[in-house]
Amino acid sequence: MPVFPPLEHVTASEELSATLMYHVERPVLNEGYIDSELLHRKKRTPKSFQRRIAEHLWCSSEKAKSVVFGFLPILTWLPSYPLKQYLFGDIVSGISAGVMQLPQGLAYAMLAAVPPVFGLYSSFYPVLLYTFFGTSKHISIGTFAVISLMIGGVAVREAPDSMFAVNGTNASQIVDFEARDARRVEVVVAMTTLVGIIQFVLGLLRFGFLAIYLTEPLVRGFTTAAAVHVSVSQIKYLLGVHTARFNGPLSVVYSLDAVFRNIASTNVVTLIIGLVCTVFLYFIKDLNERFKKKLPIPIPGEIIVVIVSTGISYGMVMSENYGVEVVGKIPTGLLPPKIPDFSVFPSLFPDAFAIAVVGFSIAISLAKIFALKHGYSVDGNQELIALGLCNFMSSFFHTFAVTASMSRSLVQESTGGHTEVSETCLLLAAIIMVNLLGMFKQMKDIPALWRTSKIELAIWLVSFFASVLLGLDYGLVVAMGFAILTSLSSYLLFVLFLKAEECSGIKIFQSNTSIYFANSDLYVSALKAKVRPNA
Repeated sequence: MPVFPPLEHVTASEELSATLMYHVERPVLNEGYIDSELLHRKKRTPKSFQRRIAEHLWCSSEKAKSVVFGFLPILTWLPSYPLKQYLFGDIVSGISAGVMQLPQGLAYAMLAAVPPVFGLYSSFYPVLLYTFFGTSKHISIGTFAVISLMIGGVAVREAPDSMFAVNGTNASQIVDFEARDARRVEVVVAMTTLVGIIQFVLGLLRFGFLAIYLTEPLVRGFTTAAAVHVSVSQIKYLLGVHTARFNGPLSVVYSLDAVFRNIASTNVVTLIIGLVCTVFLYFIKDLNERFKKKLPIPIPGEIIVVIVSTGISYGMVMSENYGVEVVGKIPTGLLPPKIPDFSVFPSLFPDAFAIAVVGFSIAISLAKIFALKHGYSVDGNQELIALGLCNFMSSFFHTFAVTASMSRSLVQESTGGHTEVSETCLLLAAIIMVNLLGMFKQMKDIPALWRTSKIELAIWLVSFFASVLLGLDYGLVVAMGFAILTSLSSYLLFVLFLKAEECSGIKIFQSNTSIYFANSDLYVSALKAKVRPNA
């Protein structure tokens, strides 16, 4: 019982506080009572199969409009497009990305083991289609080093030089390059068609959740490994030596071994020109990065190198006088559409599936980064459908599989977006090598992940080493399997209680597990649905 001082010593405020008291009366609760009476899950009556089918097939004007707008996102923004506000920025952005697209298309066609002109085709048709079906406002669709390298490995496997030897099969025999290239184009086009079909079907089946397991450390480790593969494949062009093209497990080791065995035959002129082009492109890239806020558009280093080196190569007849290899003639105009060779589908399916998943993972990763930065959302399922249609429909016009480009997307976002040619092979190799520098910088992830997350560091390392040693296709499978294993013990659970009452303006949101790569998107989506159910 509290003891109060005599009234003569009590001030007015003390007297007032002494008269205030709380009287609380409630039953004593124990854990058993709470578990049995309060923490019941709400019982849900499952819908019958017939009712689910009926709801799925039920159609209204609003549902039809939602389906059409979801399939053609261009209809959601084109009618209200602010011409005065966005048009100039979009034009500058498009020109900047296009200037980069052309030389990269030529260069990446070499990785895909097809003539350079097919890189130009692949830089044209898919871009137009993505405008209608894509949900990202900033990614640049077109050729990409990782995908091109995976395609080239399949093309070389299905149409090796030995298959087109004119007078036998040993290394000294002449190869019918025209017939070989024609067959490789057929294989690549057929695989692009299959990639498009796989992506489109996965999108219709709502397999956009695959991106959950393509966590950022996995993708960055994989693309860094791909940069190693691409760089190793270009060394022979920079040195001017002739070696076979290897693919599959330990292909990096075999390629390096072949280069070192033939290093004595290095063409010095080729090496000097290659180094000069590489240094110049690196300087321009660094200049663009340092002064990106002051430059209205990036300096088009690739185009400058292409024009200058083409003129020098033609004027000095470098292919004849100095033995520098040139790409040769590039035909003008566009080829008529042609139906792909469906007979090779069975042998290409495993590779096509790997390319479809990798292409989607790269595109959705970039799309999410820009969407988060600029405050809009992208639909993973619609992105699968968009990429599928880009690859499938474009393949009839002799293109190879495409995805989003990191470097071009960054240029497109930072700049406000929204005939016969003769040039040296080593120039294209220099363009490829310099554009991979950003991927090699991802090595800095290792110390950062060591400090923040050992599990994500393990995923990065497994993805990198598996992809370097086993090849990009098997490496991706191993990396995804390892990522899934790290997430088996974790799950996200939301429980609804019978007697819980919601207070206006207050949301209590509970996750029964830690937030990590496999549940982060689900967590954010569920949280937004609870906080803004009508948004």
